[in-house]
Amino acid sequence: MKDLLETIVEKNRKWTKYGNIATYIPGLANSDADHLGVFICDIRGEEYFAGDYDVKFTIQSISKIVSFICALIDNDFQKLSKKISVEPTADGFNSIVNLETKNGHRPLNPMINAGAIATISMVNGLTPKEKFNRVYDFMKKVTNNNHIYINNNIYYSEKTTGDRNRALAYYMKSTGIIEENIEEILNVYFKLCSIEITCKDIAYMGAVLANDGILPMSGERIITKEISKIVKAVMTTCGMYDSSGKFAVKVGLPAKSGVGGGIMAVVPKKMGIGVLGPALDESGNSIAGIKVLEDLSKELDLSIF
Repeated sequence: MKDLLETIVEKNRKWTKYGNIATYIPGLANSDADHLGVFICDIRGEEYFAGDYDVKFTIQSISKIVSFICALIDNDFQKLSKKISVEPTADGFNSIVNLETKNGHRPLNPMINAGAIATISMVNGLTPKEKFNRVYDFMKKVTNNNHIYINNNIYYSEKTTGDRNRALAYYMKSTGIIEENIEEILNVYFKLCSIEITCKDIAYMGAVLANDGILPMSGERIITKEISKIVKAVMTTCGMYDSSGKFAVKVGLPAKSGVGGGIMAVVPKKMGIGVLGPALDESGNSIAGIKVLEDLSKELDLSIF
């Protein structure tokens, strides 16, 4: 496996020259576009890795998976569905048009920005600090890492430039989707997106979902099988933004990307995969990272379809 991973990473390094760093968040402008790494954790806890797998990067939208899990634990699916749908989108992850014209003003799904912001409002906690810690503590558990921390430079960068997210949030406040203080909810959102992780951390996260909610290392169940099923289904249809259909055809795995360059993929009953490649396509997904996952899926026959 290690030889295969090294071969696939080196084969696809050329794709790091394509695409762009997400400079609309100034703190991400210094990311190294040449980085490319992959880490696999299977459901028995076995690990395989290659390339720049140990480089730290901010989790960004992959944090939406953890927020969604916490919201599903804290609310039943029917209650959550009154605020957030689970339908795919053909528009960008920060689209405002969808909120105005579709779905009764509900965000289309929890994997786009509007949906993720609304999701945080559904997480248990009487204060913003309690909501943040609810998700943060669960993130540490699902990544099997108690030493993940906020990158304050990225956090302040997101907070000071996040006007599109503010527009989405205040629109949802005007339609009753969010009832709480917008700046407090956004502060939680920005902090969660700014947590630094590695490919290993998101591979572990993927392995828990691959294992139907059971931690590979300890055998402890932390997510019900039903919630795990819901999360993987939404990842498959919505996790790669408006490129989710194309990704399903070429890779065929539940996955979630982030504009920090990470992709977390799940191979049900087998493994979690974490990939890093900061150069992004127009949809906000790692170009080289997707190529790595395409080759892995083909070589190991991983597609769920």
